[in-house]
Amino acid sequence: MEQTENSNKCNSKSTTAKICPNNNNNNNHYIAFGFHHNTNNTNNQTYPPLLPLPPLLPPLQLPFPQNHNFRSRTHVHKPSFNQNNPFLATPSDSKIQEISASKVLQRQNDVSKQKYGRRVKAAATTTESLVVARRPDSGGVEGPVISLLANHFLVQFDPSQRIFHYDVEISPHPSKDIARLIKKKLVEDHSVMLSGALPVYDGGRTIYSPIEFQNNKIEFYISLPIPSSGSNMSGEMVNLQKERQQIKLFRVNIKLISKFDGKELNSYLNKEGDDGGSPLPQEYLHALDVVLRESPTEKCITAGSSFFSSCMGGQKDIGGGAVALRGFFQSLRPTQQGLALNVDFSVTAFHESIGVITYLEKCLDFLHDISHRKTRGLTNEEKKEVEKALKNIRVFVCHRETIQRYRIYSLTEEVTENLCFQDRDGKSLRIVNYFKDHYNYDILYRNLPCLQISRSKPCYLPMELCMICEGQKFLGKLSDDQTVRILKMGCQRPRERKAIIDRVVTGPVGPTSGNHASDFKLQISKEMTQLYGRILQPPKLKLGDRGQVRNLIPSRHDRQWNLLDSHVFEGTRVERWALMSFGGTSDQKSHIPKFINQLCQRCEQLGIFLNKNTVLNPQFEPLHLLNNVKNLETKLNKLHRASFNNLQLVICVMERKHKGYADLKRIAETSIGVVTQCCLYPNLGKISSQFLANLALKINAKVGGCTVALYNSLPSQIPRLFKHDGPVILMGADVTHPHPLDDFSPSVAAVVGSVNWPAANKYVSRMRSQTHRQEIIQDLSTMVGEIIDDFYEELLKLPERIIFFRDGVSETQFLKVLKEELQAIRLACSRFPGYKPPITFVVVQKRHHTRLFPCELDPSTTKNTLFNENILPGTVVDTVITHPSEFDFYLCSHWGVKGTSRPIHYHVLWDENQFTSDELQKLVYNLCYTFVRCTKPISLVPPAYYAHLAAYRGRLYLERSELSTLTRSSNISRAAPPKTTPLPKLTENIKKLMFYC
Repeated sequence: MEQTENSNKCNSKSTTAKICPNNNNNNNHYIAFGFHHNTNNTNNQTYPPLLPLPPLLPPLQLPFPQNHNFRSRTHVHKPSFNQNNPFLATPSDSKIQEISASKVLQRQNDVSKQKYGRRVKAAATTTESLVVARRPDSGGVEGPVISLLANHFLVQFDPSQRIFHYDVEISPHPSKDIARLIKKKLVEDHSVMLSGALPVYDGGRTIYSPIEFQNNKIEFYISLPIPSSGSNMSGEMVNLQKERQQIKLFRVNIKLISKFDGKELNSYLNKEGDDGGSPLPQEYLHALDVVLRESPTEKCITAGSSFFSSCMGGQKDIGGGAVALRGFFQSLRPTQQGLALNVDFSVTAFHESIGVITYLEKCLDFLHDISHRKTRGLTNEEKKEVEKALKNIRVFVCHRETIQRYRIYSLTEEVTENLCFQDRDGKSLRIVNYFKDHYNYDILYRNLPCLQISRSKPCYLPMELCMICEGQKFLGKLSDDQTVRILKMGCQRPRERKAIIDRVVTGPVGPTSGNHASDFKLQISKEMTQLYGRILQPPKLKLGDRGQVRNLIPSRHDRQWNLLDSHVFEGTRVERWALMSFGGTSDQKSHIPKFINQLCQRCEQLGIFLNKNTVLNPQFEPLHLLNNVKNLETKLNKLHRASFNNLQLVICVMERKHKGYADLKRIAETSIGVVTQCCLYPNLGKISSQFLANLALKINAKVGGCTVALYNSLPSQIPRLFKHDGPVILMGADVTHPHPLDDFSPSVAAVVGSVNWPAANKYVSRMRSQTHRQEIIQDLSTMVGEIIDDFYEELLKLPERIIFFRDGVSETQFLKVLKEELQAIRLACSRFPGYKPPITFVVVQKRHHTRLFPCELDPSTTKNTLFNENILPGTVVDTVITHPSEFDFYLCSHWGVKGTSRPIHYHVLWDENQFTSDELQKLVYNLCYTFVRCTKPISLVPPAYYAHLAAYRGRLYLERSELSTLTRSSNISRAAPPKTTPLPKLTENIKKLMFYC
């Protein structure tokens, strides 16, 4: 009836030493037999690395004129400790070095003329080895210098320290928790065979040791007492057997895989002989990362690269069957100062460890009283919601003693009352009779389905006998209330966040706890890295010509500006528009005329024309209209026809947020061809000027206007690269993936591109669905080509340069994304004969854990009142904590109102435009002031932000409410993802607008 989770196992080969239990002793004492030395010399063998290393690539010649020298500066960071210890590797980042860049390679492009959009075989183009762009200089110099602290902690290591990598195979395959107990007992009982080493374990197949074991191959037998998981289930049943411990025997095979030292890593960090082609020594770096994770892993709940412990404040109930735990993130990173441990405060939601029935009561409103209505059944829709809530959660059972854990794959088609299974003799047994006969337990919730805990065969468990295992990360979509609660827990001001991080590093569960680091000759600084940053100056902005204030420089500390007495840079005219109301009370509906009047007035004040007369009187519809796709489309078509099929805008006022929002957007933008702007009735009760202004700015942007422009255009700010008569296109790209629990839905890719120059503040977009969870943009060449067409249609010129900002790429995917997507951009350009514009490809990373804090140089002074505040907008860091040799920087372009600001990490993968650090940083920062929806600089460069919004809109098109009525396959086994559902096509008039803003 029950099946345990299993993983793939590898059969071990013959061993050279065996350690087995002594059968004459019941106290788990072990003796060795059949022992002999292995004379194989592993030094002459080539072993596979732990992680696949990128291929050795020829050096990339930097794109600068020969003998071009950049100014070098000395950068300050915390003095390293133990500097008298000669064996510790320290970087030479403080040395002043002249950086001489060679001439850029003249690349041959023999791409023959191809039909537009056609995929070209690799043989049709010249293959080119790609190397990530090198830093063009020693860092930028513009802007006043400030002292900062970063949550990077210097890690010193001995390059001559050898590390021995062993493969470990345990059978029967245990859970990670049991595997760690086995490793612990192995070290305790067999220290001699392990040469007295204290190895570290990654929880899977890898052990690292600072000392070589006595033999290259060893076989152990470990007899481990396993505690029972039996317990009472919230009083719903009585444990029928006494708790006891089970003794289980495990066979452990250990085999030497490779041995290596840190000399390559040391050379990489110090850029010794850096020719641009040396890959990061992943194997040694990964081993050190496992070493530093060993102690936290033994003491905390692990979730990815983060650790969570009750000693950091305990758990907090955030509702819906979820609890939030405080913890910390840690990751080892190569930086200019050497190896650094990035440590940050973290808060994550976990499933509450409670009974499955209680869990459903908490997370699903329609089952809030299920414990008082035990005979209640489920409708088809309710069953889908229950299955969605429980899928992939691990549980253990309470009706018998077992260490087994089970994963929920689905629910049974039949309810428990009618459910039968066949025993070993082929006899059919009812589930309810089985539990009565074998466990003397009467199933109470007989009208609920059972849990299906196997992919391939019927394995059933009644819900009421299952408990949710502790320490499971909550993968479901958090509700608005849950999100607010968890954000509140993680919203720490800079001073408080810094104090938490400092306590983690020195605390009992942090990376410096335990003796593992010292065994591998690692020393971790307990002080944050001190460094210098710079503050870029805000650009002068241009507003509308008819306002009293026509230009300004944002001078407030948060760099915000207001549009009082000002007009937007380009206001539009909305002659034909309509208003639809969905739900709302009579009192709320009575506010509509006043709302229309005030919105028209606010638009007029901002230089935007919104006709005071709608094409039809406001249309008041019930909220449930949003549930009916066909009727919703009929109503919208009626409005469109009333304006002679030339409707520009529909303002939709909703009683509350509704899933039909997705249908509304899809119908309006792909079927009818009209822009919509939604708002909620609660905001109309007390209409503020700020609310009306925000609404007006979004409407203006969606129908073709723009809020602000740079007073000094980009060609005047970066004259070396940009010319007024040489248009440049700014592009952004992003891919959104379906929910973690969604195994079927396609991913959605979006690309945007600017179509005006030199303002570069209006964008067109293209969206495509693609293979489930595919990160590489599959149809990038076609999308880029279409956007270049739009650019040419507007300016009658092809862009002379392409600046491409790519969002959502992890460091492990850099080379793959660069290779495939750079080629796709070039292919899009090749359809124009002889067109080979220089391309700069920049990855934009939001989800990282580097934080910058103002440095309190003298705590006794009272001048530094901003120490508890966030770093100022424009703060840029491109030394010390950045990559040892690649072109990257951290830029905080916004003001953090709550919590601690997170700078954006910009990493240049390819740069044929030959930007200097100052030029690229200025370009990115100035663009952050041109976002159309607000009057402040945003945190993310606008092309990437717009691509994110467009990809999200494409995701909405797929999340149509009618899809929820489709029945999923009843087949238990996980099938391959279905064919990708294409996105509906935008209407021609919508395609040219920033409708996604």
